[in-house]
Amino acid sequence: MKQNLQVPSQASEKFSQLSLSQGKRARLWRLLYGSGPRNGSLLVLPLDQGLEHGPTDFFPHPPAVDPSYQFELAAAGGFSAIALGIGLAEKYMREYAGRVPLILKLNGKTNIPSDAEATSPLFASVEDAVRLGADAVGYTMYVGSPRQHDEFRQFEQVRRDCERYGMPLVLWSYPRGSAVNAKGGTNTLYAQDYAARVALELGADIVKLHEPNDSVANVPAPYDKLQEDSAARCARVVRSAGRTMVLFSGGEKNDDDAAVLRKVEHYMQSGANGVMFGRNMWLRPFDQAVNLVRQVHDIMAKHPR
Repeated sequence: MKQNLQVPSQASEKFSQLSLSQGKRARLWRLLYGSGPRNGSLLVLPLDQGLEHGPTDFFPHPPAVDPSYQFELAAAGGFSAIALGIGLAEKYMREYAGRVPLILKLNGKTNIPSDAEATSPLFASVEDAVRLGADAVGYTMYVGSPRQHDEFRQFEQVRRDCERYGMPLVLWSYPRGSAVNAKGGTNTLYAQDYAARVALELGADIVKLHEPNDSVANVPAPYDKLQEDSAARCARVVRSAGRTMVLFSGGEKNDDDAAVLRKVEHYMQSGANGVMFGRNMWLRPFDQAVNLVRQVHDIMAKHPR
């Protein structure tokens, strides 16, 4: 796949305005301009579903249960990074080190317990990320959970370590818990907009969000009176994230390639910095996935950041 190594002047100027330590700046530059679309946008391949959802996610496409499948897809497709936990990084990353940038996920959980009091404990450290050559770390925060006070304290130490080691911090900002459910649910504009602002307030460099839906049932004012289309809702959460870069989730697998590409165009037009595509890519046959990700590159090339 042909790669454009020229960084648009307006993109590099915007990057230069970010308040970053030298270590963070160097690592983020590699993600934004040294890999993937290389124009300030991000295309990330996550592989944390085995922990978060269990093995059933791989059933529709059995070859994908072998993590080597995702690593080879990340390399062949030209992703900005692969995002996964420490076990997979230590056991599978060696032959791809330097070829595929790594975002090391530091925490996670299974989906076996109820999400009513969701929490995501640490199982790796920023030091592990440095040791493994990562260009960023990922942290999952369950915004609105009754356990969020524990998560805030845990996040505070991760953030300090990221500053100490010059490591960019990507926040999976996920509304969860009984209180969120009582106020409309996890994917309402209210919940996703709040999650975007939380990422900014807590000090994340990048935030992963879900596309907000149009439901207004039980959501707090003034969201219950907003009548916005999908483009306006996505743009609103991007604005709420401020100077924290936004990645939207690619969601569950959609067999319609054209619909996936329309989603990418939609997110980029909203002002997002990119997309995190997991199952929508690695549940496809390999050649089909590579072809699809190349078309995603073509779209993102039109939206330098």
